[in-house]
Amino acid sequence: MEKKKELGLIHIYTGDGKGKTTAAVGLGLRAVGSGFRVRIIQFMKGESEESGEITAIKTFDTVSVSRFGGNLLAKDHPPVEKIKADIADGLRTAREAVMGGLCELLILDEINVAVSMGLAEKETVLGLAGLCKNKIELVMTGRNAARELIDIADYVTEFKMLKHPFEEGISARWGIEY
Repeated sequence: MEKKKELGLIHIYTGDGKGKTTAAVGLGLRAVGSGFRVRIIQFMKGESEESGEITAIKTFDTVSVSRFGGNLLAKDHPPVEKIKADIADGLRTAREAVMGGLCELLILDEINVAVSMGLAEKETVLGLAGLCKNKIELVMTGRNAARELIDIADYVTEFKMLKHPFEEGISARWGIEY
């Protein structure tokens, strides 16, 4: 019996706690295991090392990953206008994936941060979410999700930090935090 794909809901993973990207990629893994095509677009991670979960999920033929825009918080970040232009390119790529029927699950990693920092146009993201609604599953990650995005979402999960080793001077560790 073929399982009906009832897709088209919007997920937001936000908050100051660890694990938003990892949760989104975990959902991507579940989707791959169910025969879905997954498109992951990462924002503001252009110059950072690829995390272990991204390296792993890219090994599946039905997964595509791309990165747009440098991290404005990095010491030697690209010019702000270049970051904005790169992020706009990433949103165009996402729109093309939705319009072209290239995936059943679209993950916009760190898009909430890009919107909150004024590096991505909120209206563009809202428009993209509207294209996904009742068509493909959309996950948007990152701190400081905009109220308008939260309002249109079907799932909103807030990751809240209660304790983190960073507070004790322990840096991010390979294989655990990235």
